[in-house]
Amino acid sequence: MKTALLICDHVNSDLRHIQGGYTDMLVDLFPELDFEVFYVCDGHFPKHAKDFEAYLVNGSRLSVYDEVDWIVRLKMFVREIHTEGKKYIGVCFGHQMLSEALGGKVTKSKHGWCVGVHSFEIVRPEKWMSPFQQNANLLMMCHDQVQVLPPGGVVLAKAEKCPICMFKVGDNMMGIQGHPEFSKDYDRALMELRTKRVGKEKVEQGLETLTKTVDRSVFREWMLNFLKGE
Repeated sequence: MKTALLICDHVNSDLRHIQGGYTDMLVDLFPELDFEVFYVCDGHFPKHAKDFEAYLVNGSRLSVYDEVDWIVRLKMFVREIHTEGKKYIGVCFGHQMLSEALGGKVTKSKHGWCVGVHSFEIVRPEKWMSPFQQNANLLMMCHDQVQVLPPGGVVLAKAEKCPICMFKVGDNMMGIQGHPEFSKDYDRALMELRTKRVGKEKVEQGLETLTKTVDRSVFREWMLNFLKGE
């Protein structure tokens, strides 16, 4: 499947030894996909949304409501993906971008940061969620959350401190607030690096959750099935 990987940030140079860059993480997660990489955070975009069968958009340290040129441009491009009816999966920032671009609303969460391992409860099972699990754990690293769904948006999963942690628009666009591409080692290092920004207490709580199982392979299969239309 000809898939465009739209990268929205760069890994801190002090952490690159753990999993490489964000492109490395996603290529490692989906070795069977035929990726072409675009660093949209550096202003590098595909020419037309119709040029690819599918799009995968990753996380960012910035917010989707920031008035930054490439973020504004990405919103317009996501609308084009929607118009063309192409497949789209967004993780974290990419999840929030799907909402914001199509008329939803993203703001800072009243719960503050969600870091470490969180349990996603599936509230709307889909056929592509195979193997199915009612509850599945995933790493999170976010302060912003989708507060209002875009028109046609449907909630798929919720977490204790994140009411919209998965949603879809139609059968071709989907967002996941967590990070299936992160390893525990990377998540640990990122939490520690962001202690001042996140807060010492939140980081300590997040680090404690890393003893829990992360269902990375489950989310990987779901995402692949979704892209394939299975």
